[in-house]
Amino acid sequence: TVAVLGILVGVALPSYSAYTQRARVPAALEALNAYFTRMEQRYQDASSYGTSPTCGVAVPAGIPGFTITCTTAGQTFTATATGSGNMAGYTYTINQQGVRATTAHPKGTPTGNCWSTRGKTCDT
Repeated sequence: TVAVLGILVGVALPSYSAYTQRARVPAALEALNAYFTRMEQRYQDASSYGTSPTCGVAVPAGIPGFTITCTTAGQTFTATATGSGNMAGYTYTINQQGVRATTAHPKGTPTGNCWSTRGKTCDT
């Protein structure tokens, strides 16, 4: 009984751990989407995204496991969500054209411009 229980825990624990990590990613992606919208509103009002290298809209804070940053060259911007702590190794970006990219993921990055919570394949 103890051996069977040990095997079940050995199989279930890594799967559960991966699941809880993936569950934190959507909050960061939602923050990037919302930030993209706010940056577009800023561009409509001021005809630029900010003064290089600082974006004209404050980045969201308090995203568990992620830090959001933004850089601009005036007419372009890139917002980045970088994982920290147990989310280290996850990095997502969005730019002024709405192009989304998974630039780092523990299981590999997809070949296309998309966000991926699972690794090498794009989420639909």
